[in-house]
Amino acid sequence: MRIDLKAVEDAAKELYIRALKILPPDIKRGFEGLAARETSPTGRSVLATMVRNIAVAESADNLLCQDTGLPIYNVLIGRGVEVDGHDLKQAIRAGCERATREHPLRSSVVHPITRVNEQTSCGARVPVINIDFSDVPRQLSIEMIPKGSGSENNTWLRMAIPAEGVDAIRTFVVDCVLDAGGKTCPPTIVGVGIGGTGDLCVHLAKVAATRPLGSACEDAEGARLERELTAAVNLLGVGPQGLGGDATSFAVHVELAATHITMNPVAVNMQCHSARRARATWTPDGLAWGF
Repeated sequence: MRIDLKAVEDAAKELYIRALKILPPDIKRGFEGLAARETSPTGRSVLATMVRNIAVAESADNLLCQDTGLPIYNVLIGRGVEVDGHDLKQAIRAGCERATREHPLRSSVVHPITRVNEQTSCGARVPVINIDFSDVPRQLSIEMIPKGSGSENNTWLRMAIPAEGVDAIRTFVVDCVLDAGGKTCPPTIVGVGIGGTGDLCVHLAKVAATRPLGSACEDAEGARLERELTAAVNLLGVGPQGLGGDATSFAVHVELAATHITMNPVAVNMQCHSARRARATWTPDGLAWGF
């Protein structure tokens, strides 16, 4: 199956706009679940206001948040898909630029030293484009995630040692959630990366933070830790928007990798309540949109 790169460019543009305007259904169900369990009157009121704001934004075809974020595109290429990797990345970048200029969107991307903003949502190594491969035949999927600074600023890495055991992971995650407080616009999705190298560990935390609600770590021990940590962070009393209550987090998600015998790295990356993402999937039947 050969992929039309102009179609990729058009989709990259549309994905950015869709992600900024339409909250995925799993996140909306997450709000419903948290509201049903919230015992704090303040927490219930804040959650209701947040849900109302989402509904107003969508009904007015407006942005869910003023922060258009750092654009991230996750590409998954299946078997039998024909596409030039370099040209694919260039098409995605062009689509990202077009979304910013033609919609138009506020560009949040600047040079890290000069702070110059090119007004394209692009720059050195941005948009972030991650490419991976799957065994699904004749399918190409592009997921777009605009990652806002409120959530991305709350990223941590600790190179723990094996002797500290799993308790070090639990303590670190809880401490990070307390440190973040209301700065991540909770309720959050807390992504936890465990193992690998330092850089892989942080990447895994990002993967975990942007996973759909209701999904579980493929590793049994990781899934068990997810359940334990989700219960723990929602006992901290941070609450929605940091104003107190039970609804500190939709969920804690864990992703892990094998690591060195003398290492036990753990990373945390958070996603805010506006956990935005959009997906385009090409198959022989055509292009389908989703989350």
